[in-house]
Formats: sequence, structure tokens, C-alpha cells
Amino acid sequence: MNQKKTALVVCPGRGSYNRSELGYIQQQLKAHSEKPGLLQQFDAVRTELQLPTITALDTAAQFNSREHLKADNAAALIFSAGLIDFAQINRDKFDIVALTGNSMGWYTALGCAGVWQGKASMLLVTSMAQLTANAAGAQFIYPLLNSDWQPDAAKQARVAEQLQLHHGELFMSIEYGGYAVLAGSHSAVQAAMQALPVCDERFPLLLPGHAAFHSPLMLPAAEQAQASWSEQYFATPQLPLIDGRGVIWPGNLANAAALKTYTLGQQVTETFHFSRALQVAVKEFAPEHIILLGPGSGLGSAVAQSLIAINWQGLSSKQDFMADQQAELPYVLSMGLSEQRPFLT
Repeated sequence: MNQKKTALVVCPGRGSYNRSELGYIQQQLKAHSEKPGLLQQFDAVRTELQLPTITALDTAAQFNSREHLKADNAAALIFSAGLIDFAQINRDKFDIVALTGNSMGWYTALGCAGVWQGKASMLLVTSMAQLTANAAGAQFIYPLLNSDWQPDAAKQARVAEQLQLHHGELFMSIEYGGYAVLAGSHSAVQAAMQALPVCDERFPLLLPGHAAFHSPLMLPAAEQAQASWSEQYFATPQLPLIDGRGVIWPGNLANAAALKTYTLGQQVTETFHFSRALQVAVKEFAPEHIILLGPGSGLGSAVAQSLIAINWQGLSSKQDFMADQQAELPYVLSMGLSEQRPFLT
């Protein structure tokens, strides 16, 4: 690869550090023999907060769901892993033209773009995880596509019916590729999950430890966050960002105060349109590749489904995407896949 390729970087959400990702951070640091300076800073913050350090969580002898999936621990692991992955992307190979993310991935994107910096970034991530996790409600996911990743009108109608039936109690939380992530009160979520037909033997799937993220039930958390954090913790981004509305924040130009208002306000209480963010990003920046940060590689299908929805570069089905993944250098590359990571670092 002699010439730099342009790349859009996409950051995963809160569900991306799971049992199979245990040790991910140490593995990547060790593989690249990097000084873990940032990790030491983050560990110091966590110690001051009387919380388990990132190192202790990541190097645990075994995965403990109660510990590793706890909101402030999971968020800290995912944010740290994302920043480490971002730092290891080879800039001689890739010119990063923009950043976006899914849900909590917006925070990682802010960290990668230099909006959130140093120890303060870990304080913010931990604080937001605690505020939102302590809020009301629950969240679950349900597919909207068929097995070929084409729209399934029946599934879409069923989800729309539940949203109408539980109006004011159930909300579209995240538009996530071919999936609807719904959030609401515990009673509305339970009723909707019971009403929706079982699909693929796993959906509707309740997301453990998740409150009603990206819904009006988060308003008290958003108000507390805005009162707790001043705009001085938000710097001008060094790279363009695409937020959960599909709005572009220009690199070196975006207003820090406005970023604070959105990040701690609308981003918390309104639908996160991940599919739209991704589609806007590829249309506006036309990257030669999309790079998915770890931990994990779960973003792949939602990214592909978002691209298929607009027939990006001729992608029209699951088979098209899988064929592209077999190419020597696929369009979508994941830091969380051991066979693709060498292309990126």
C-alpha cells in the first residue's frame, strides 16, 4: 500500500466489551510495545474515584458480568480501548477524514478528535455512565431486515405498532443499521418484548444494564450533566465529527460550547440516528475505507446494513458485503478482527 487511503473512523457503543474481549487492551498495548501513558492517567482517575482501574478490569483472571458490564466500568473499558485503537492506526497508510460513533461511541469519537482530553475525558465518561445508568427504564433491540439484509415490512410494521401502542412510554432509542433499539419504561419495554414475535431465536433482546438511553426518560440525567460540566471541558475538534443527528461538526472550526450543549443534551435525550450519521459521513467525505475501532467487531453488520440502505458503492445485499470482506483490502476494516488489524497498524 504505497499511497495513503482516506478513511472514516467509526466508534462502537456500550455493548462492545464482552466476555470475548477480556484482555483486549493489554493485548493491543503489548503487541505494539507502546508506553501506556494514557492508560496510566485513566487508572489514576479511576483510583481517585475509588473505582476499579482499567488495567485491573482488563487483566482480570475471568470475565465477571456483574463487574465488567457495570455501566461505569464498561464505558471506561470501551472508551480506553477505542482511544488505544485509534492511536495505533498507521497514519502513513490512512488519512483519517472524519469520525462518528454509535451511542456511547460518540464519546469515544470526542476523545479521538481531541474534544475530550486527558484525565478529564475519563472523568466525563465515568460521570455520564453513572448518570445515565441510574436513570429510569430499559432498552432492547429488534431486527427490521430479513436474512438478506433487505427491509422486512412486517417487522417494521410490528415495531411501529408497539411505538404507537406505548406512545409516551416507548421510544426509538437508536436507529442501528437493520435494527431498532427501543427504550422506555420497564412496563412498556416488557409489554413490547412480549408482543413482538421471537426472531432468529434471540430477539427481542433485552440489553443488560441499560436504562432508557436516548429517550426523554434521560432528561434528569441530561440536566444534571449540563449543570456538572462546563464548556471548558470541551475543546475544538481536530477532525470533523458526525453526530447522532447526522450533523457535521467541522474540524478546527466547531464551537466548543455548542458541542457541550448537544453532547450533554439532545444526544442524551433524543433518538441516536447511527445509520443516518454513517450515511452522511460516506456521502460527504467519500472515504476509501471505513475503519471500525474495537473492542469487538460487532459494528460490522450495522455499518454494512446502513450502506446497503443507500446502495453505497453498489452494495445491495448481505452477499455483496460478505464478498467485499473477502477482498485483499475490504472497504470496511475492523481493528477488532485479528486478520484485518495488520492492514491498519
